[in-house]
Amino acid sequence: MNETFVGMPAFPEAAREALDDTTLRGNLRHATHTIRAKRAATVAEVSDWAELREAGSRIKEHTLRHLDRYLEQLEESVTAAGGTVHWAADAAEANRIVTELVRETGESEVVKVKSMATQEIGLNEALEAAGIRAYETDLAELIVQLGEDRPSHILVPAIHRNRAEIRDIFRTAMAGWGRPAPEGLSDRPAELAEAARLHLREKFLRAKVGVSGANFMVAETGTMVVVESEGNGRMCLTLPETLISVVGIEKVVPTWRDLEVFLQTLPRSSTAERMNPYTSMWTGTTDGDGPRAFHLVLLDNGRTDTLADEVGRQALRCIRCSACLNVCPVYERAGGHAYGSVYPGPIGAILSPQLRGTASEIDVSLPYASSLCGACYEVCPVAIDIPEVLVRLRERVVEGGPAVREGNRVVLRPARGHAAERAAMRAARWTFTHPGALRTGQRLASRARRLRPRTLPGPGAAWTATRDLPEVPAEPFRDWWERTRGGKEETT
Repeated sequence: MNETFVGMPAFPEAAREALDDTTLRGNLRHATHTIRAKRAATVAEVSDWAELREAGSRIKEHTLRHLDRYLEQLEESVTAAGGTVHWAADAAEANRIVTELVRETGESEVVKVKSMATQEIGLNEALEAAGIRAYETDLAELIVQLGEDRPSHILVPAIHRNRAEIRDIFRTAMAGWGRPAPEGLSDRPAELAEAARLHLREKFLRAKVGVSGANFMVAETGTMVVVESEGNGRMCLTLPETLISVVGIEKVVPTWRDLEVFLQTLPRSSTAERMNPYTSMWTGTTDGDGPRAFHLVLLDNGRTDTLADEVGRQALRCIRCSACLNVCPVYERAGGHAYGSVYPGPIGAILSPQLRGTASEIDVSLPYASSLCGACYEVCPVAIDIPEVLVRLRERVVEGGPAVREGNRVVLRPARGHAAERAAMRAARWTFTHPGALRTGQRLASRARRLRPRTLPGPGAAWTATRDLPEVPAEPFRDWWERTRGGKEETT
């Protein structure tokens, strides 16, 4: 686990601060609505989008069901191409492997292309503890690093910052990390981008070690794929003498041909582009071209535990496009920091509790960080039914039950603070399995509908604080159906 998020409060408490920040909410609303509209336009250009979405879902699902076979094939392919494969069961092992690899080079600094996996394991902090400085080279990640901040969006980590805030960060912090910001730097986007370019250029030319993730890994060829928009990835992947890629095991795809699907759906769903400006692919090492040494660190860190859940494993299909964040009404108002994870938004609400478990206050609350409106499922390019997984995780929180943790089958105990919900669900289950009791209860509710309270008492008060209780109909549906013979007598 990334120690940055240890001790985070529950989601409602963490979100309260964001809800009070009008500047943050304005930044989020403007950014998410802009990306959402552009995505819808580019997706509409593709006549077979539904078929591409289904194909992506099927490829990912097939791969997950045969993950062991494709990972072994990937290892053989990478090794045959001159690379070295390392297996990391958890964050600590992955950090140890990368730290040792950097130390073997004799270097004390690395350049990084944006990588969710390295953020997940807290690699920068682990390298810093070992006396190795990691420089983020993605513009948004650079802003987050210089501001001593945390990412709040999968695609646009600094989405919570506006131009004036970024200018101030550059002015005050750049000098401490290398080349200072130019004198008189304004908040014009072109000037900010140029300041970052000048700051990073010297690091690209000096660095001997690069660290990356990968969007995809091709099992049949051992090819790594990184897609990005700024060109910093191309510099990190080609200039250093040693390249270390830390990649989650779920990023593998069986064949080169499978990339055809994802290289169409990913750019449209993420940056609303027809294709990514930079698509970098490399296979092992080649004399005289690119890094002399390539190391692939395959990261588990809870992924095989997630794979054991037939419903929850859908989360491993994610290609990190962030489309679900941009349509989520909860994320738009609460922002990414409230999720207590490098994976915010709807996908984070189902991924983090499975990778980390539900022992912490933040993880046990994440399955409830959703209205279950289903907008996330509608835009997901690999058809992850996020609402279905959220309900599954809520059941696990309330009821406990069998699960897999660190490769071992365990029985989880119900989480604290959910006794009332647990009792209500059990009462509902009993009622719905006893039709006579259900009918009697419906008739009593209809006859006493004028006594309907505006708010619920006790634990239900929190629910009705932000929702209206629905009106009780004058007649239960079943009685109406019998009386009208399915509505036929009312229409004649």
